[in-house]
Amino acid sequence: MKRVLVVDDEKLIVKGIKFSLEQDDMQVDCAYDGEEALHLAKQTEYDMVLLDIMLPKLTGLEVCQQIREFSNMPIIMLTAKGEDMDKILGLEYGADDYITKPFNILEVKARIKAITRRNGKKAAPEEEKERKISVGDLNLDCDSRRVNIAGKEINLTAKEFDVLELLVFNPNKVYSREVLLKTIWGSDYPGDVRTVDVHIRRLREKIESNPGEPMYIHTKWGVGYYFQG
Repeated sequence: MKRVLVVDDEKLIVKGIKFSLEQDDMQVDCAYDGEEALHLAKQTEYDMVLLDIMLPKLTGLEVCQQIREFSNMPIIMLTAKGEDMDKILGLEYGADDYITKPFNILEVKARIKAITRRNGKKAAPEEEKERKISVGDLNLDCDSRRVNIAGKEINLTAKEFDVLELLVFNPNKVYSREVLLKTIWGSDYPGDVRTVDVHIRRLREKIESNPGEPMYIHTKWGVGYYFQG
């Protein structure tokens, strides 16, 4: 049974989401302010967090940022403003996705299923052996979805790991921003290629000793990104 944390100060919205998700056999916890949300997230490793940006006590962005200090649990930001900056900020702070209010609950369910499906084991039965790869100081373990740089574990979001995994296992292959967006986020994802740029920038900040002169994730100007060890 998937366990979901729904965070919004509008109790009717929380009630509606909770009821709908429970119909799909999900266990739902609720929080109505940022401090309560952070407290629950520290107690439970959720399969998904639906997190409103505008919250009392701690904003959704602050909650997202603090959760990322101890967990990679998937986070979908909920924003009523629908402005590009809100969406980009959510991704900058470590969110995996965003949904703009007002939203259809079917869209919420589809996003949850898409993210949890991508985060699950993707290998076919005959390929279920553990996959690990080391390039320089970078060590990537696909089975545990962990990344280490020079022995130090790096805390990546689900999407950041997906991007890195794709690039690492296809070295020197240049992926356009459009292809990365479609491959990692899906063809039905409503965001644009700036989402890819944000995740590449965050990845570089985490795995590169000098993000301005990257060793691993390179840019092919006018084309896209590629991995080179």
